[in-house]
Amino acid sequence: MDAGAVLAQLWRLAELPRQALDCAELTGGDPVYPSCFAVACAAQSTIAAAALAACEFGHLRGSQRQRVGVDAAHAAAECLGWFSLDGRVPEVWDKFSGLYRARDGWVRLHANFPHHREGALRLLGLDPATADRAAAEQAMLGWDAVAFETAAAAAGMVASALRTFAQWDASEPGRAIAAQPLLTITRIGDAPPRDLPKLQAHQRPLEGVRVLDLTRILAGPVGGRALAAYGADVMLVNSPHLPNIESIADTSRGKRSAHVDLRSAEGVAAFDALLQDAHVLVQGYRPGALQALGYGPERVAEHRPGIVHVSLSAYGPHGPWSRRRGFDSLVQTATGFNHAEALAAGTPDQPRPLPMQILDQATGYLIAFGAAAALHRQQQQGGSWHVQVSLAQTAHWLRGLGPVKDGFAARPPSLAQWLETSHSGFGALQALRHSAELSRTPAAWLLASMPPGSSPPRW
Repeated sequence: MDAGAVLAQLWRLAELPRQALDCAELTGGDPVYPSCFAVACAAQSTIAAAALAACEFGHLRGSQRQRVGVDAAHAAAECLGWFSLDGRVPEVWDKFSGLYRARDGWVRLHANFPHHREGALRLLGLDPATADRAAAEQAMLGWDAVAFETAAAAAGMVASALRTFAQWDASEPGRAIAAQPLLTITRIGDAPPRDLPKLQAHQRPLEGVRVLDLTRILAGPVGGRALAAYGADVMLVNSPHLPNIESIADTSRGKRSAHVDLRSAEGVAAFDALLQDAHVLVQGYRPGALQALGYGPERVAEHRPGIVHVSLSAYGPHGPWSRRRGFDSLVQTATGFNHAEALAAGTPDQPRPLPMQILDQATGYLIAFGAAAALHRQQQQGGSWHVQVSLAQTAHWLRGLGPVKDGFAARPPSLAQWLETSHSGFGALQALRHSAELSRTPAAWLLASMPPGSSPPRW
């Protein structure tokens, strides 16, 4: 499917003004990286949607519409998430992460966090202090794939059995995802339109918008980074007792970064003060976690009328897996992509991942898109709004973009043409500049990426 047509579909889903689409200029197309799926189209269309929606919100605040250009190759490259620190390219995966043969198929483990790694190894009957990958592979051969997946979920761990598209489609969670739209924007409370100043010609479209970014793993941080690129004041709020991945150095560009412990009275007071002046809250914690602390969407709307609350999950708000944890790689495996890529590549016995974590990346830009679209509604209609996205809904949408002919013949472009180097609190950061080109107010990250807790928890 043509990226322009995909962008138009996203635009209609968000009910944004049709005239703005005339400002989009999308160039290039699939294939960019070896895949039978339209990963470049997914990257290009969601990035264009996020940037164009931010600009349309800026237009509502008095600035002229501007051209938004996105090249498919640049967008796909940006979604690789490549970066280096002081010349070192961090290792993305823990040695225990990846696919394992089971008795009747395959299982994928996500072991990047110590508690997930240790939990999976214990479930395999191994001592985390002494186990190696070979021992884990041998132990998995004693399990049926779905049985391990089910046991891991019951124990609060993360693992996925590999399925074909047909198996996923026939499953109860697969049917539940297929029945849901790509994203939803729902009014959850009454409030007058928020008072935001008119923009000057030189100002980026989201200047004056304050965003609380309560996310850690890729999709949410990518969404917050995009909002920062378009001018939002984004504060990444981390809990001091939770781990992060090294990609935080890349995804924290343009953000302030604070520690808040919602288990303490002091942390709750600090967060409530932040919330009072926030326009958007983005959260990606496991389903029910923030609700248990008193910060579910409806309660947040009561505390801060007019808020845009964005919720990210693995498997959507409805269905039997709605409370199940998951990551991009696991969702790819569970929903059939690893099997389909292997078949298309001519290696049916070797499951193959997509060439980038496109579910995370595209969902991240859908977060920014949904937030900007909901801000647009809030300014026109008032109210508080809840935006919901999930990795599995994005997976279903990606599959619907159709196959890419001769996708595995693609020769990946050189990244050098898009790289930029900046100072950060993590070291010299080399990463890709943003692929959305705004003709009048270029996207930019004005704040250096800094470690969690570098900023005080106040605007």
